[in-house]
Amino acid sequence: MRIGAHESIAGGLHKAFERAVDDGAESLQLFTKSGRQWAAKPITDDDAAAFRAAARATGLPVIAHASYLLNPGAPDDDIRARSIDALRDEVERCDRLAIPWLVLHPGSNPDEGEGLTRIIDGIRQCLDETSGAATGICLEITAGQGNCLGHRFEHLAQLLDGIDRPERTGVCLDSCHLYAAGHDLATPEGYEATMEAFGRTVGWERLRAWHLNDSKKGLGCRVDRHDHIGDGTLGLAVFERLVQDPRFAGLPAVLETPEGRWKEEIALLKSLRDAAPARRRPQRGAETDHARHT
Repeated sequence: MRIGAHESIAGGLHKAFERAVDDGAESLQLFTKSGRQWAAKPITDDDAAAFRAAARATGLPVIAHASYLLNPGAPDDDIRARSIDALRDEVERCDRLAIPWLVLHPGSNPDEGEGLTRIIDGIRQCLDETSGAATGICLEITAGQGNCLGHRFEHLAQLLDGIDRPERTGVCLDSCHLYAAGHDLATPEGYEATMEAFGRTVGWERLRAWHLNDSKKGLGCRVDRHDHIGDGTLGLAVFERLVQDPRFAGLPAVLETPEGRWKEEIALLKSLRDAAPARRRPQRGAETDHARHT
């Protein structure tokens, strides 16, 4: 894993790379705009040039996270249409910055079948309308809080199969969300069963990134509350398994834990990873994607 964190863009998009380097990161995630607003300040030519230059200078793989407001599965037609328009804008922003993947919470709807269908159609529309872009959409597994969809591997597989754009879609797994949704990572047996189920149901070739977060709540709670690594209900042993797992070699793996301890947590995770016995590490698509964009 290439371990990093979700860095702030205060002072300019390119500043996220400076913060990542200061944190000792090997990758990073960012918002290209506020994660809690619809409107976005346009990206200027100077903004894009500075960002691309920082990416080249640091060599750090970067992914982006979409606004939390987006809900392409919404039962309300106006909210859904606004979400699809905003998603298209975020894909275009990422493409201008040469960011290969935009992570998206799939959406919510009290009617599971209707919601999944609306998400499929909405993302297909967005990808068709941005057919000239290289940036793809990474569906993030959710905790299943409220009416949120995407907490089951079957949801993710159905969405990806329905969208049917394999070159521009993928999955981002989140350790907190997995556990909260009922996927037991905390025991060695549960960990292997979870990984086997993901590979069989979704497919390893679709995995593009990880979010590394401990959970404040317990297994199957369906509550999305991140905690510092080793301080939550998952515990440190889970993260030792994750960072040493050769199936994830080369993938960006970013912290979304509460701010203030990222440098410490990155160092901890890197030490756990680097303590693993030498093993064959397969090449992963994420590194190829990054090189293709930069």
